Amino acid sequence: MTTTATRRPAPVVPAHGALRPLGLDEVELTDGFWAERQRRNAEVSIPHCDRWETKVGWIDNFRHVLDGQVERRTGREFADSDVYKLLEAMAWEAGRSGDAELDARIEQIALLVEAAQDDDGYVSTRYGRPGQEPRYSDLAWGHELYCFGHLIQAAVARLRTGHDDSDDTLVRVARRAADHVCAEFGPGGRDGVCGHPEIEVALVELARATGERRYLDQARLFLDRRGRGTLPDIEFGRSYYQDDRPVREAQVLRGHVVRALYLAAAAVDVAVDTHDDELLEAVRGQFARTLARRTYLTGGMGSHHQDEAYGDDFELPADRAYSETCAGVGSVMVAWRLLLATGDVSWGDVVERTLYNVVATSPSRDGDAFFYTNPLHKREPGEPADPDRASPRALSRLRAPWFEVSCCPTNVARTLASLAGYVATVSAEGVQIHQHVGCRIATTLENGEAVRLEVLTSYPDDGSVVVRVLEAPAGDLTLSLRVPEWSVGRATLDGRAVDGSTASVRRKFAAGDEICLQLDVRPRLTAADDRVDAVRGCVAVERGPVVLCAESADLPAGTHVDRVRLAAEAVPRDDSGSGGGVRVDGLLVERADRSWPYGPPGDPEPGDRVELRLVPYHDWANRGPSTMRVWLPQAR
Repeated sequence: MTTTATRRPAPVVPAHGALRPLGLDEVELTDGFWAERQRRNAEVSIPHCDRWETKVGWIDNFRHVLDGQVERRTGREFADSDVYKLLEAMAWEAGRSGDAELDARIEQIALLVEAAQDDDGYVSTRYGRPGQEPRYSDLAWGHELYCFGHLIQAAVARLRTGHDDSDDTLVRVARRAADHVCAEFGPGGRDGVCGHPEIEVALVELARATGERRYLDQARLFLDRRGRGTLPDIEFGRSYYQDDRPVREAQVLRGHVVRALYLAAAAVDVAVDTHDDELLEAVRGQFARTLARRTYLTGGMGSHHQDEAYGDDFELPADRAYSETCAGVGSVMVAWRLLLATGDVSWGDVVERTLYNVVATSPSRDGDAFFYTNPLHKREPGEPADPDRASPRALSRLRAPWFEVSCCPTNVARTLASLAGYVATVSAEGVQIHQHVGCRIATTLENGEAVRLEVLTSYPDDGSVVVRVLEAPAGDLTLSLRVPEWSVGRATLDGRAVDGSTASVRRKFAAGDEICLQLDVRPRLTAADDRVDAVRGCVAVERGPVVLCAESADLPAGTHVDRVRLAAEAVPRDDSGSGGGVRVDGLLVERADRSWPYGPPGDPEPGDRVELRLVPYHDWANRGPSTMRVWLPQAR
């Protein structure tokens, strides 16, 4: 059975839903915060990832298969997946920019993968060869299906940017791999699931891109098997890989964060494309409860280092936050899918917060070093990473050029390359802008009439978002812009107060017409729910969608950031010309060491009054080793 293929060049293209996403051929990032990062990703980060995957031997692993020298293989069992994520980043970037050299590099790597692929579609550099463990001998930890998922997603990027299995090697390889998965794990085949969800979300997008219903059916079969105890119990429990209970019976996301989010994204996809409203509502509720109880101020998720997992409700220690960059990407994936499915624009707030404070935090200003984890408090300054060696540790000290487990750099690269696909949507009535970025939009309404817009903004440094009409339909058109939660009740559209989370105007437009949304991006103090014990008595400072932090680089030489207190009456204010920084009154306290660190409450904290400079969290550690904290104690 087939369905209608949808080749819109976007990372998520549901078969149904409240809103239709615009693709990379309809939205072009032109200037500002995200356009600059997308440019740096293309010019620096993607080539950087390619060089490192060549340097550490992960691309050559496929050559070793051909040479019969699998003992020379390097990297973890899932190293193939990082080659595939690199290919996906390249595919979106080549499709966006038309870069012929990048196209040629994709083909070069894809030919190598194809040569290593078995006749039945199976491909792995880690399993199935003489001297290696057999295929699927370790579904819990082997990551074979996980790797297939990233291979398939890379091919979907090729399909949606103008290629087909008749002219593209990567697409042919992935289609054969997907057919192998359906034959091996379909009805009557192996009754198992992968320890790391990913194949599910990839199969749904392949079904959408090809029109082949069997890929969707296989994804649903994997989802239905999850939570039946088919994977072994381990020290972290089966919740680690979401095999403790069926997907639709869970109340909150739990276990390994990236696994949980990839599975949730797939569940939304399957629910939407099979009209399973019960499943959609189950996942919506799980994600909403996770945001309310298990998410950091930055949008980051994951408070356990040992298993890269969620903690209990409100277990959110700032200094022990794991908040993996890949988890940020996964959160964006889930929130965007829920927005498209439900039309609830508040999910765009989740996308925005996570993009600005997790995804943007990972790469350095130069785009050639990355954070893997994203804590909100660093007590000790880090040491620069060895520029010629992959870092063995994920812990954030300073950004590292590469990691022995380097899932995050390629995940950031593929997200930034496809970022235009997360900006805007269209419906029968008009265009909805969810992310306030400088861009040009060119699309058609359901009646076939053309709409062209230009968005002019310096957001998030400034709260003004101007939408200029370049081409309008003959009839009425609705233009809608998301109002973030922090500006609800304080936003205006063309000078008039906006009621609620959407600013909309419906009327006849002509070329040259403009509307202006004004958001309140003045800095503000934020407190945590008092059940978050780890930061009780502290406040954070936010400015628009950006979380701020104190960094020792802005304090007198040798001063530790833990000496910082905010004055009780502190009111944060813009630090003009500082790239989004904020000034606030505070103290630098002096606390002498004692033989016992406890005593009566209310001990005085003598200190010197200072004007503190706070910087965007996404920019911390770009000036060398430092200590840092987001949550700041208030002086008594």
